[in-house]
Amino acid sequence: VLVGDGTALVQPSSTDLAKKVGISTEAQQQFYDVVVVGAGPAGLAAGVYGASEGLRSLVVEPNAPGGQAGSSSKIENYLGFPNGLSGEELAKRAFLQAGRLGAEFLLQRVTGIRSENQYLIVEMKDGREVTCHVCLIATGVSYCKLEVPGADKFSGAGVYYGAALTEAMGCANEEVYIVGGANSAGQAAMHFARYADKVRMLVRGDSLTKSMSKYLIDQIEATPNILVETGTEIAGMSGDDHLECLTLKTPRGEEARPTSSLFIFIGAEPKTDWLPKELARDNKGFILAGPDLKAKSPGSWKLDREPYLLETSVPGIFVAGDVRYNSVKRCASAVGEGSIAIQFVHQYLATL
Repeated sequence: VLVGDGTALVQPSSTDLAKKVGISTEAQQQFYDVVVVGAGPAGLAAGVYGASEGLRSLVVEPNAPGGQAGSSSKIENYLGFPNGLSGEELAKRAFLQAGRLGAEFLLQRVTGIRSENQYLIVEMKDGREVTCHVCLIATGVSYCKLEVPGADKFSGAGVYYGAALTEAMGCANEEVYIVGGANSAGQAAMHFARYADKVRMLVRGDSLTKSMSKYLIDQIEATPNILVETGTEIAGMSGDDHLECLTLKTPRGEEARPTSSLFIFIGAEPKTDWLPKELARDNKGFILAGPDLKAKSPGSWKLDREPYLLETSVPGIFVAGDVRYNSVKRCASAVGEGSIAIQFVHQYLATL
């Protein structure tokens, strides 16, 4: 990594790189009213509202603000932006807004949370800890990996998960393949169509209507260099040091297609193994909260009162955004949950 001051870093960790460019990797205080884990739309919204309402707020993120939404090339249906906006722009604005209002950001990975008396101890990967009254889990979900021969070998060398914004201009005049039939895949296809010679969407189902918003389907149908291939999936990949060819299962039989760019949007899953074992989750790892907690895991709630709407089975730990069980997987919904979570945080703090 070449830095603006003329120096270079070789294979730096995220922490090393953050320190070099002036991003904090150590908390400035030992105690916070609320620690938000994750800086996607839900976590950023919680940072904005928590700080603006006088709570000492720390937002911890291991990568970069924005989460999956941050890599979205264009969000067309976000309220107040008639021409749409990129996920990167939304994340940047929210990050600056939360910081201006007093939220503290920390580039670090949270590895555990434990309860001590009425406090929560948040454990970081570097061994440091911070104490808080409330912890809000807003870690979102991570891209599901494509389990076919060659997928791991070519990851980052022609095979990418997400990455539509950063890679699109490098695909000028190429034939690009996109796997997936939901909104994220559709948004990526529209973005790549501006640069690539041809964009082929590989969809395992028989249509896009069950998984994609109508406005996106209409846009794709009106874009001549986007081709949707239904009933099609990848059977394998090949090449030397970089992806060179895909083997596809199509309604016509098996076909070999030359390409050097494959982008995968096949859904996502929560990464919640690091959370306390007493925090109730469903069989896929999504966190139960509020009414869902009472319905799905009634024995896990230990207090006499009803849990608050976004409160988990561990008092003082709340959840917002895509990592919550039965959440609406949309950017605006995550922002709404992150915002309203602070109201329940206030109610919880009033009981201490």
